Amino acid sequence: MSPRSPREALQPEPAPPPPTASRRARNRFVVFLSGVFTFLMLAVIAIGAVLFIGNHQFESDGPLETAQTITIPRGQGLMAIARQLEREGIIDQAWVFMGGIAANKAQDDLKFGEYLIPENASMRDVMDILVEGKAILYQVTVPEGYTSEQVVARLNADPVLIGEIKEIPAEGTLLPETYSFDRGTTRTQMIERMRHAQNRVLEDIWERRIEGLPVASPEELVVLASIVEKETGKADERPRVAGVFINRLNRRMRLQSDPTILYGLYGGKAFFEPRTITRSELNAPNNFNTYQIDGLPPTAIANPGRAAMEAVANPSRTDELFFVADGTGGHLFAETLDEHNRNVARWRQVERERREAAANAAEEQEESGNVLDGVDLKTE
Repeated sequence: MSPRSPREALQPEPAPPPPTASRRARNRFVVFLSGVFTFLMLAVIAIGAVLFIGNHQFESDGPLETAQTITIPRGQGLMAIARQLEREGIIDQAWVFMGGIAANKAQDDLKFGEYLIPENASMRDVMDILVEGKAILYQVTVPEGYTSEQVVARLNADPVLIGEIKEIPAEGTLLPETYSFDRGTTRTQMIERMRHAQNRVLEDIWERRIEGLPVASPEELVVLASIVEKETGKADERPRVAGVFINRLNRRMRLQSDPTILYGLYGGKAFFEPRTITRSELNAPNNFNTYQIDGLPPTAIANPGRAAMEAVANPSRTDELFFVADGTGGHLFAETLDEHNRNVARWRQVERERREAAANAAEEQEESGNVLDGVDLKTE
């Protein structure tokens, strides 16, 4: 149509009306599906945002300003662990930690124990520590030559170990060594570890022994090694002392070892403190006393270390049959009785000098004391 006037010609033409919705678009089911789709899209966006924020918090530095220890009890579930971590200020949000654990499928891999959490550790760092079981390790050292009763006493004195040992292990069945453990370890578990270690080491040493040894079984090797262990604390002397005892057994000579007297008299308490053997103790009936019995005593007299067992399995090749203390912590060795008696005389001189020095010191302090005479080793 042509405009009726210039003014009307300047007016814009009205837009055409929107098309009429089809009957299908006006269907209630279609409207419902459209609403659901919109809701799902918004939910996906929201979940994505939550996951992004949660992952950021899971990976970010934690609130700890200084390193801190935490103990996770045995049998504690994920929720309890997360709440404990939050309560002790190691993480900020327990639910974020639980979500991160679930996302990494690690809920069944968290290990109990005592852990050191470093400063600013993220939740992922904490998860890795608990999953890998990087618990704080403690140590207990069992010295070579301890009796089983001494071993039990040392384990009982450890403040970290738990539980009770109901029975003293058989002598010679535990391997002296330094053992690491984490909090929550029982004393019985430590005893079992020592037994297992002894069995493993003894089996290996027995397989590598030289031929012709006068010991018929691994158990007899341990018995002799326990005597070697108690006779000398010097590592370089063990094979030599073992060689002397091997030579005496091969010649059917009695071992004449002083520690066997003490063990026969006092059992596992024999070496809790230094003792001097008296003449009456030497002569008292004693089925461990190798001055009285032939061959080996019925059991070990202590728990020998690996080196002492190695020494018995591979002793020094020597013709020596005697040894006696030299006053310096070592021993003087001899092939003949005459030579040995001269060594004994030197040892007696050392003892006399020590007694005189002790007496002089006692006089100076206005104290008195009695010193019992010792018994020589392997005199015949």
